[in-house]
Amino acid sequence: MRRFLDTLYKVSGGLAALFIVGVLAAIVTSIVTRQMGIYIGGLDAYAGYSMAAAGFLALGHTFKRGEHIRVNLLLAALPPKGQMRLDIFALLIACVLSASLAVFSFKLVLDSFTYQDVSTSDDATPLWIPQIGMAVGTCIFFIAILDETLRRLKGHPASQEQEIHHE
Repeated sequence: MRRFLDTLYKVSGGLAALFIVGVLAAIVTSIVTRQMGIYIGGLDAYAGYSMAAAGFLALGHTFKRGEHIRVNLLLAALPPKGQMRLDIFALLIACVLSASLAVFSFKLVLDSFTYQDVSTSDDATPLWIPQIGMAVGTCIFFIAILDETLRRLKGHPASQEQEIHHE
């Protein structure tokens, strides 16, 4: 299971990187075609969709690598047992919030699909298509937080601490 989860986070991070390349491709194409006097509608929208997908798909990967912003000032002032308790408390709250975000993201995709919402941009893309990246990314983020919470409850060090010791 550990190998599967680590692969899931890496794949999610890789997809995020591909969507960043998609942002670059859409913007460069827009600039080049504009200079040539050609207009391709929707390129700005696709750059935005790619940026949103990249941001959400990167959440789980960056969390497991310890690259989210944390305020360690309070944690550092506590004894080790207090640090563990506060960390677990924060992770439990993060589980609730990320689960809510994942549920409502999937609900948004379903609603957009049901009501056939389309982009108001020139591309008129059905909105459920770009929203899938957000829904999948928030689901992977929830899985990463739940994974970390369970690890910490079992007494394991934080994932990013373990990576530092192995590298």
